[in-house]
Amino acid sequence: MSNAYEEYMKQIITPMREELTKAGFAELTTADEVENFMENVTGTTLVVVNSVCGCAAGLARPAATQAILNSEKKPDHLVTVFAGQDKEATAKMREYFEGIEPSSPSMALLKGKEVVHFIPRHNIEGMPMEVVMENLKGALEANC
Repeated sequence: MSNAYEEYMKQIITPMREELTKAGFAELTTADEVENFMENVTGTTLVVVNSVCGCAAGLARPAATQAILNSEKKPDHLVTVFAGQDKEATAKMREYFEGIEPSSPSMALLKGKEVVHFIPRHNIEGMPMEVVMENLKGALEANC
């Protein structure tokens, strides 16, 4: 990859990363970071698989952040990996989503290492943001 392309992509994705990190999500950018987090995690974790895709990711990020803000129950941990950007980290996280097809963007609510609720791209893309928020809020209320 050329330096110009890498710089261009960095400029494009920085606001997409910041939308989640400014809302309290810890960004896991390497496979080692994912493994260290997942092998030591306790409690509940919301994982957002971030994506460049404007049609779905443009809904996923604000739906996730607003669901957290507007839910009485919160997960213990908020983390994100970026599909297509931090490829090894995303692949490693997906190993913990046993039996679930890769989907980006997506959201997974975990208890320990077990996925208890998953929202794939097809339940995000084309939906009103409020529908995605309510889906996630319902999962938070039931599992946190």
